[in-house]
Amino acid sequence: MRQANIERNTGETKIKLDYAIDGEGKSELSTGVPFLDHMLDLFTKHGHFNLTVDADGDTEVDDHHTTEDIGICLGMALKDALGDKKGIRRYGNGFVPMDETLAQVVVDLSNRPHLEFRAEFPSQKVGTFDTELVHEFMWKLAIEARMNLHIIVHYGHNTHHMIEAVFKALARALDEATSIDERVKGVPSTKGML
Repeated sequence: MRQANIERNTGETKIKLDYAIDGEGKSELSTGVPFLDHMLDLFTKHGHFNLTVDADGDTEVDDHHTTEDIGICLGMALKDALGDKKGIRRYGNGFVPMDETLAQVVVDLSNRPHLEFRAEFPSQKVGTFDTELVHEFMWKLAIEARMNLHIIVHYGHNTHHMIEAVFKALARALDEATSIDERVKGVPSTKGML
């Protein structure tokens, strides 16, 4: 099993996260941020991962620290679970339509962290969740997983649909990039390493 367990404790959050790449789409989520729970549940289901998150953060201030730190932990877990990356496809591309919205996520598990985020959400909040935190989460995920992550919302006008399509597309892109290709001997790089 390609899996990892992460514990991260700071003055702002305490997080336990278990992640398995080769899962069954099962999640157990208690982040204290209901909208993030919803997005991580979708991510897990559509990527065929397993994910458990138990987070205790300073949500009485706002959802920033908890969302950011879960992105950090998930990135660390993805990197650890991939191990030496032998046999992986490396690249993944996911398109997801959701009603009026079309989102695309493209990843390269390259060990070169970078985020391109081309999404403008019409609303500053979905429920109590600040939509700017989607960028914060993805930025920290890309850095800690050491992946190249491109997110494009081609069009849409319902903010909930736009963010949901992004998380589902991320799941599909990572499912493809982390999958094993029997044709790949070693790692998929002319450098001989990722």
